[in-house]
Amino acid sequence: MTGRTEVSREQLERDIRGGEVDTVLMVFPDLQGRLTGKRTTGRFFLESVADAGTENCDYLIACDMDNNPVPGYRFTSYDQGYGDMLARADWNTVRRIPWVDKTAMIMCDLHNVESGDLVEVAPRTVLRRQEEAAAALGFLPMVASEIEFYLFQDTYDEAYAKGYRDLRPHSPWLEDYHILQTTKDEYILGAIRRGLEAAGVPVEFSKGEAGRGQHEMNLDYTTAVEMADRNSVYKTAAKEIAHLNGRSVSFMAKYDFNDTGSSCHVHSSLWSLDGKKPEFEDHHDPHGMSETFRHYLAGLIATAQEFSLLWAPSINSYKRFQPGSWAPTGIGWGIDNRTLGFRKVGHGKGCRVECRIPGSDANSYFAFAGQIAGGLYGIRNKLPLGDPYMGNGYEATSIGRIPWNLPDAIALWEGSAIAKECFGEEVHHHLLTMAKGEWQAFNQTVTDWELRRYWERI
Repeated sequence: MTGRTEVSREQLERDIRGGEVDTVLMVFPDLQGRLTGKRTTGRFFLESVADAGTENCDYLIACDMDNNPVPGYRFTSYDQGYGDMLARADWNTVRRIPWVDKTAMIMCDLHNVESGDLVEVAPRTVLRRQEEAAAALGFLPMVASEIEFYLFQDTYDEAYAKGYRDLRPHSPWLEDYHILQTTKDEYILGAIRRGLEAAGVPVEFSKGEAGRGQHEMNLDYTTAVEMADRNSVYKTAAKEIAHLNGRSVSFMAKYDFNDTGSSCHVHSSLWSLDGKKPEFEDHHDPHGMSETFRHYLAGLIATAQEFSLLWAPSINSYKRFQPGSWAPTGIGWGIDNRTLGFRKVGHGKGCRVECRIPGSDANSYFAFAGQIAGGLYGIRNKLPLGDPYMGNGYEATSIGRIPWNLPDAIALWEGSAIAKECFGEEVHHHLLTMAKGEWQAFNQTVTDWELRRYWERI
């Protein structure tokens, strides 16, 4: 698996000169995983951008969901003047975007304007460093994920005007695996699948999920940074295609407490550096797991609580972790057991671990980085793996628990020597500041719940 798309730099330049492309999106993920950047005309791209890149304000990876600058970052601040950073094209990521006329997209890496060095706290760099750490141990991580979302009859403007109340899911039924209902949804889901395939994002399948109007889409597995790029394109495509059809989708982890949460299950395995030999299966082991796999999974379990910020980054993330909800609450592992945080699945080349903890609101670059870092920590320290848990993981008393709120997750990350070891002091501080900013923003608002509970009756 090379992770490369079919559009080369030379092909893009020919398409621009031939008039087939007149706009190039130079994009990079922000701290929330959203694509950020600039649209450049094809002419100017060829003249000035292709080699030089684009300059972007560095506050874009130091602000909150509302693009408010958050104090406390070491990377940038008002005191430092909020300068620029350079977004340079990764030429392995050129894509035509068929749902937007005459448009191509390129993923960019962020660099320091003066030194040219990669910005270490940029999400793409954070994940790239974990790929490098795996390579130093002789491994190539392979990753895939299943990201769920809800499809609504409302447009984005209609949902906003209603204060996100009384939204109309596209299905009145729980449509898990249901063909008739998903046929009703196909004018949106089919457009997303076809758009992604044409954009160099291979799709395995889509299916109805366990909520009303909920769907899941599965993309082909590949290398870690490429998979995170694909997820970013997928989430952007789903939103844009829904909008163009007078509909909306949400990747909130839990948009309605009475309905099923949306997940981002992460599947990972390690391969030889050349990508030819899978390293996880061993037919002589009772569970078909190699020693490398066992250490890797033990590392995931050992770091899951402290790394939970990487998988559940928002206030809303923690509403998803409810007993009997298909989202795990316990950090055990099992053989094909969906009630636990980790599930051993697959055989042969498909032998892998599924981490069921992340929600659909996770930034894929951070979520994958946490998966790889935790697994490598287990390998480096040869951590032993206990026996698989048998039975209902929601009722288990012998396994650890996922933090049930953001403040607990912040405290675990802040005090984690393992996180500092795996990610370095600067990345650790940057992600801690991000999480504290999210918690502070929540505490500076009065919720509808508080008004209903206290306004008259207190």
